[in-house]
Amino acid sequence: MSVQVIYKDKIDSKKLANYVLFVEENFNINNIKKNVSDTEIFYIKEILKKNNLKKNILSFDLNFKKKIILIAVKKNLDSSEVENLGAEFYNFIKSNNINELSINSDSLDTKHDNDFVGRFLHGLKLKSYEFNIYKSKKRKKINLINVTGKKNNLTIKNALKFKALEEGTNFARDLVSEPPNVLNPKEYVNRLLKLKKLGIKVTTYNEVQLKKLGMHSLLGVGRGSTNESFLVTLEWNGNKKHQKAPLSFVGKGVCFDTGGISLKPAKFMEEMKYDMAGSAVVAGLIQSLATRKAKVNAVGVVGLVENMPGGNAQRPGDIVKSYSGKTIEVLNTDAEGRLVLADALSFTEKKFKPSFIIDLATLTGAIIMALGEEYAGLFSNNDKLSNRIFKAGEKVNEKVWRLPLHKNYDKLMNSSIADIQNINYSGGAGSITAAQFLQRFIINKTPWAHLDIAGMAFSKKAANLNPGGATGFGVRLLNQLIEEHYE
Repeated sequence: MSVQVIYKDKIDSKKLANYVLFVEENFNINNIKKNVSDTEIFYIKEILKKNNLKKNILSFDLNFKKKIILIAVKKNLDSSEVENLGAEFYNFIKSNNINELSINSDSLDTKHDNDFVGRFLHGLKLKSYEFNIYKSKKRKKINLINVTGKKNNLTIKNALKFKALEEGTNFARDLVSEPPNVLNPKEYVNRLLKLKKLGIKVTTYNEVQLKKLGMHSLLGVGRGSTNESFLVTLEWNGNKKHQKAPLSFVGKGVCFDTGGISLKPAKFMEEMKYDMAGSAVVAGLIQSLATRKAKVNAVGVVGLVENMPGGNAQRPGDIVKSYSGKTIEVLNTDAEGRLVLADALSFTEKKFKPSFIIDLATLTGAIIMALGEEYAGLFSNNDKLSNRIFKAGEKVNEKVWRLPLHKNYDKLMNSSIADIQNINYSGGAGSITAAQFLQRFIINKTPWAHLDIAGMAFSKKAANLNPGGATGFGVRLLNQLIEEHYE
């Protein structure tokens, strides 16, 4: 992150090079008369007469030493709109090469006092994410932001929560952004082990242990790779007084997906390093909960594999026995994520007996065709859980849209020679039938939701709080769900 924020009680406005003030919409400046001199107010009014006031941010030189930056704040902004305004402001300071500035939070209209500044800075910092560790010439400049004013009290109080979300989201972004020759399953395990310092219990299962457990569905995916497969659990025990059934989150961690023997086309295959984004969100979420000391018991489970062609690779037509005991006919080795999740889901349900299971996966290209880059696909066996996820997504602008599950779709996944097949051979409803496949591995009717984030985990366009590239979609959504309903 290239932004540093420092909170100060007071700063001499005469010594400021870049002075940021919030004004009312349409650049009504009545509320800032207490923050600048009468002479400066007169000058600002003259400037406003000559400028286009349709944009949200306006800057001008007050003299050769001092620049004034006005941010117009519309009425009744919700929290996500405030964060988006912060992201817009980061784009402004980056494009104008501003390295240090001071924001006066007391210039904010009293109608916007519900930690507006904290959310504004949260959006700004999320937007400032960069992944440049492999560039020979790195951007070394840090944008220093001084924040002054009495309204910092609530912002400082909530600073840990926002910091935890920023670090968790950026941890997920970092994992997704790493090249596949660096982030193989073993290296992924090493990075997860570092979370122990936050008080997270990290347990790793290697291939020998997975074979003993009977996770042949997961292991089959990684057979063609020289890199070993793993399953990792991340346990955060933040509510020790009340040892309730934990909340559980399961992530698909295919570190690179060639499609295996059912090889993908070469065009855009490099994007398949993102196929572990579901697991990255789970890791980022558990890190966030531990960082902010969330009073909740939660467990993350990630299956880490690499799907490669090779002499020992799984073949179309193979049959494997899953951890649940159900047999799977593998008709297409490129439908591998569901094979990883099948074992991870059943294992999570049996071992942890959670109050619910939410899995995340870049599972199907069909969900992108249906929902694009605006919504993740939501599938669930529980209306209450589904509604809570939907509403949490609306609040943080990480939106989900529920699609149906129905027994008639189940028929499309029945195999004539095994318990289930891994694709719908007749075609159509690709995202739904994939979810129907996963549902078969929820054995004890635990409340469950599946989020297909294939269209949301990575974005070629920089939009909202995302700078472009890995988004970390899901960390803030699931944190909101937990904070609102389970703490």
